[in-house]
Amino acid sequence: MTPLSPDRAETLALQVLAWVLGNDDLLPVFMGSTGAHEGDLRARAGDPVFLAAVLDFLLMDDAWVMGFCQSVGAEFDLPMRARAGLPGGDVIHWT
Repeated sequence: MTPLSPDRAETLALQVLAWVLGNDDLLPVFMGSTGAHEGDLRARAGDPVFLAAVLDFLLMDDAWVMGFCQSVGAEFDLPMRARAGLPGGDVIHWT
């Protein structure tokens, strides 16, 4: 798996954030699980660590990943590759 560049990963994470914000069923789950408030979303949208958390949230459920990817016409592995390009996303190899 080749990680996305940090700039491209941040752009994709912003797309994910917009998708979550536009999803009436998923938005309360996101807000509840992250503890974020509406003001936090605007203030932290440029923070790579926050954007990594947005991707972590999406990656918790395959159906969410598929829904997002289908909505933007992306390959299903793109969110994982984006996550690898942001802080804390490096993959640990145990072998």
